Amino acid sequence: MITLCPDMPYDPMRTLRMATYGVLLSGPSLHLWFNFLSRVLPKRDLITTFKKMILGQTLYGPIINSVFFSFNAALQGESIPEIIARLKRDLIPTFKNGLIYWPLCDFITFKFVPVRLQPLVSNSFAFLWTIYITYMAGLKKPCLENVKEKASAQLH
Repeated sequence: MITLCPDMPYDPMRTLRMATYGVLLSGPSLHLWFNFLSRVLPKRDLITTFKKMILGQTLYGPIINSVFFSFNAALQGESIPEIIARLKRDLIPTFKNGLIYWPLCDFITFKFVPVRLQPLVSNSFAFLWTIYITYMAGLKKPCLENVKEKASAQLH
């Protein structure tokens, strides 16, 4: 409801899409991610904490955001070209905003929180992030021609 315009009604299907994503993809992937990081980088010193943060920003973040936008768009009935256009339009701004938001969250999580509680703490931080990405996911479908023109202009 936070991301909706005041004149827009509640959309139970949108809530179902987000809940499905959380239960089937986000929750399990966070659990696996934190367990993986704790096995590969078991220490909680400053250097290891920064390594975990860098891995999160360069691997997990881009992958899970791509999955989120693709999953959500597919459940809304968007075609493969429309999903690709959405990714081209929305991933870079989302990644940039993630670089602003997630490093402090990750630092606190990796440095001070026991591994068994890290998914819970990360999900608490993710509450605000979810407001942002659901807003991004709720944007109108990108016009395929506009995306092609922008991509062509960026290449030249």
